[in-house]
Amino acid sequence: MEFNFSANTGYLWTDLPFFERIKMAKLHGFHSVEFHDEPHSQDLVALKTLLSQLNLPVNSMNAHMGQSFGCAALPDEIPRARKDIREAIVIAEDIGVKALHILAGVTEDTSDAYEAFYANLEYALEHSMIKILIEPVCEEQLPGYFLKTVTQAAQVLDVINNPRLKIMFDCYHVFTQTGDVLKTFAKYVDKIGHVQISAAELRAEPFKGALDYSLLLPEFQALGYQGPLGCEYRPKTKTEDGLRWRDQF
Repeated sequence: MEFNFSANTGYLWTDLPFFERIKMAKLHGFHSVEFHDEPHSQDLVALKTLLSQLNLPVNSMNAHMGQSFGCAALPDEIPRARKDIREAIVIAEDIGVKALHILAGVTEDTSDAYEAFYANLEYALEHSMIKILIEPVCEEQLPGYFLKTVTQAAQVLDVINNPRLKIMFDCYHVFTQTGDVLKTFAKYVDKIGHVQISAAELRAEPFKGALDYSLLLPEFQALGYQGPLGCEYRPKTKTEDGLRWRDQF
């Protein structure tokens, strides 16, 4: 059984410049990469050249994050959200990113947030041909983030009803917010477009603990998930020193 482990440059080798993180991912045997919003400030020609030379597919990329961690669900920020979406689509399509993550944002006012979120996601779908992702983020990691649970995200998908809109299923966030990762995954597997992994303990390397990926990942595949597995964890020391977690696979 093979797994496509995707190095998340927003968390791995963060002591190095962005291009060097990508090179380290290739050097240390990752099959693919995924970005936060680093490409927004990069030379895209140079980035495309590097990715081609290394033969590293890019699974996902974030739209601009900013201090509010996106703004797609902020009713007063619709013009900024649309601008961020347009810019992210141009970058993603230019460098060959497979999926674009649209961040909902942190807000205390949720009265009109759903309508703004629906409208901005529909805008992203109408102006692109790639997969669009939304990610539930647990309250413990990002207090006030609008999208907190997989159930909430699934309801958004049901309203918009577009096959290119999928859930980014981060096992740490799901475990921390609601507990049962496998049961939740099985219930919503048809809506999941990307998976991210880390330990339940300190969001560190995904060694066995409260979350046992040697059991979970085969179950995910048995349920039908064949996509990448984003390694979005916080290394306890140097990134390369903690990569032996992959030995179990």
